[in-house]
Parts: sequence; C-alpha cells; structure tokens
Amino acid sequence: MKLHTYLNYGGNCAEAFRFYEQHLGGKIIFMMTFAQMPDPKDILPGQENLIAHATMELGETRIMGSDVPKERFQPMRSAYLSLFAESDAEAERIYNLFAEGGEIFMPIQETFFATRFAMLRDRFGTSWMVLHNRPQAA
Repeated sequence: MKLHTYLNYGGNCAEAFRFYEQHLGGKIIFMMTFAQMPDPKDILPGQENLIAHATMELGETRIMGSDVPKERFQPMRSAYLSLFAESDAEAERIYNLFAEGGEIFMPIQETFFATRFAMLRDRFGTSWMVLHNRPQAA
C-alpha cells in the first residue's frame, strides 16, 4: 500500500509545482489544464488555464494537486507535509525558501529530536515541517 498527498491550490498550482520542482529536486511527471481535458465543455469561464491535475515525484513519494475556484480555496490547516532534509544547511535553505512570502509558525531551531526543525506555511498555502533529524543512538 502507498499513501500520497493531494494538494488543492487557489489558482497557482502550476507555479507551486514548478517552484517545488526547481527548489526541492522534484520532477513533474504530469500536468494538465482544464482546457486540455478530453471534454472541456463543462469548465467554468476563466478556468481554462488552471490545473485540473498534476503529479510530481518528490524524493521517495509523489504529490498531486489541482486548482479549485479561488473562493473555495483555503490554505492547508491541521496537516503538514514533513520534509526530512539531509543536513542542517539543506533544512535552512528549504526553510528560507518557504518562509519568503509564507507564514512562520515555528522558526527553524534545534529541538530534542532534530538539529533543525521548523513549521511554516509557504506562499502557496501548503503547510510544511522542515527537519534534519538528530542522529539516533543504537
């Protein structure tokens, strides 16, 4: 069994996925606008260039997403994507990228379980935990 995350955006899904691809090393493997759907006659005016579905490989998982009408979109609440960095420097780099235009809930810092840990929402509305785990004793 596999579990993947599906994200909704308020009109900036393509921008978010391209940002994650560029800065997190992901790879977009599928992206389709509403106008590209097999039967686009039922789409709402102004929705043509919004994303109907996108899929990205990111590390050892996939994230999927689409745009919803702006008036229905709400930033992610009560759930976080947890991104495990390979080093403190990588965790800080990613944190700084997400913090720009985002909302910080917990600044990056050392904790009892991680040498770097932060909680924030990026400018696209996605909530993240960014961490570099503390080495575990055997």
